[in-house]
Amino acid sequence: MLAHRVIPCLDIDDSRVVKGVRFQGLRDAGDPVGCAREYEAQGADEIVILDVSATPQGRANNLAVVAAVRRVLSIPLCVGGGVRSPEDAARLLDAGADKVAINTAAVERPGLIDEMGSRFGSQCTVVAIDAARRDGGWEVVVHSGDTRTGLDVVQWATTSVAHGAGEILLTSWDRDGTGDGYDTELIRAVTDAVNVPVIASGGARGPEDMVAAIEAGASAALVASILHDSVDTVQGLKSGLASAGIGVRP
Repeated sequence: MLAHRVIPCLDIDDSRVVKGVRFQGLRDAGDPVGCAREYEAQGADEIVILDVSATPQGRANNLAVVAAVRRVLSIPLCVGGGVRSPEDAARLLDAGADKVAINTAAVERPGLIDEMGSRFGSQCTVVAIDAARRDGGWEVVVHSGDTRTGLDVVQWATTSVAHGAGEILLTSWDRDGTGDGYDTELIRAVTDAVNVPVIASGGARGPEDMVAAIEAGASAALVASILHDSVDTVQGLKSGLASAGIGVRP
């Protein structure tokens, strides 16, 4: 049975884990090193770090946080935020990232995906897509959701893969932090259109939502609030998935 990943996400602002709703109203949710260590102990398959203020502030990712997390982590680490060039990605990889996620810069210059794939491999190149519902479909939003691009999400996902993305991190802007469940229509539309793994993100409140996301085609489920707020643990979520017949890693 195919094993599906459970991936805690650490949104970072000023060296602290934060969480909000639709990327706004950020509240402190802990120390990134402590969170990463705890979530790995709970059975996380991977950790994602997103420096949510790097792009809006026009700065690079916080390398010190990445390096500190890497020192306590033995599972894969994906890092995004503030990546505008292959050199930015290289610095994150040197700090300990295994994969690098790009979002705004890729929309502004799709050739960046090709450059990263050529230099580091498609397995290292993740395109993060933030999707907001519009006119019966979904529109790509960037700059932490502040800017609407007019790009169709499904079309952008297929374009990203054509340029060399090895994975899509797909976040529903409408569901982010709401606990209303993943947007399964969005997940299904994107997974039907691409042949690379898709990580579902935005809206999880429990294992039943993760089951729905995986049944819609996701290879992995990203979780944040339910872990930060101690609503459940990674192992608890995995147990819920297993009980529903979803393959998970021990």
